[in-house]
Amino acid sequence: MIKRLITSVDVARHAGVSQSAVSRAFSSNASISPATRAKVFEAAAALNYRPNRIPAIMLSGRSGMIGVVVGGLSNPFYALALEHLTISLRDAGFQIMLVHVDDALTFDTALDQLASYRVDAVITALAVGTRETARSLTELNIPAICFNSRIIGRGISTILSNNYASGSLAAHIMQEQGVARPVWLAGPTRNAASRERRRGFLEAFSARQGTGKIVTELQGDDTYESGFTAIREYLRQNHRPDGLFCSNDLMACGALDALRDHGVFSCPEDVMVIGYDNIPQGAWHAYQLTTFSQNLATLVEAATEILAEILSAPAARISQRRVIEADLIVRRSTMRTAPTS
Repeated sequence: MIKRLITSVDVARHAGVSQSAVSRAFSSNASISPATRAKVFEAAAALNYRPNRIPAIMLSGRSGMIGVVVGGLSNPFYALALEHLTISLRDAGFQIMLVHVDDALTFDTALDQLASYRVDAVITALAVGTRETARSLTELNIPAICFNSRIIGRGISTILSNNYASGSLAAHIMQEQGVARPVWLAGPTRNAASRERRRGFLEAFSARQGTGKIVTELQGDDTYESGFTAIREYLRQNHRPDGLFCSNDLMACGALDALRDHGVFSCPEDVMVIGYDNIPQGAWHAYQLTTFSQNLATLVEAATEILAEILSAPAARISQRRVIEADLIVRRSTMRTAPTS
């Protein structure tokens, strides 16, 4: 026997109130006395009633649903970002629609899915990849908040790690330790955050050393395998780097394993290594990687603040650019002298 669905009429009858009172009780901005609301909630709990959100969505044009676009989850940084985002949005009372894309850098391919659902906004650790996508978001009137996106537009905001300053600091750390043969291991060329880290690193070395090529540049793709392969091949050519700055921690872990596998260099005595993202694996005993933390909690807090502003004034088409300083996390991979403790 199929159990009949409990409706607002049943709740009203059980609570001894009108059906409209039930509707008002489940509306956050409706006028209703606390005593009546409590009576309705008590009846709803007794009957195991769940309100149908569709009528409210149709009336208000707001779903209370936030699209969270994810990709590249093989990188622990994006998995951590997803965890922080979903917890923050849940605690703020939003419903979450999770959209996965295969691209590890941009959420452009999610546009059709987002347009098919009535989401109030989009938050993602991925970037807007093209101006065309930015225009489409604006035309669809879907506010978006992205991490480390160089491209923004009306209704599109970005929260950036201070990638340039971090790259510059990595260079200064190596210069202070006497690094003479620095190597930069880049992420994909279309990764704007990686390009800014590179720019800070190279310009800081050039400013200290003068003109001429100071830093050797190697290409990776943000994966562990690409870091391992790039450094293995570089060492096989009899190069002797003494400082390595990697665009992210996954590549840095691969690079450390390639150094260990080569058997000639020890870290940090012969070559110091710095990563970016502060993923949990970087703190493992085998790596003890010095890195930059993007301060995910701060990034997410900024995102929820911008989201609140967007939803309070949707016609304003708010667009913001906030820069969050990254924290240097010092571990064994840059300590020329091993700690005594």
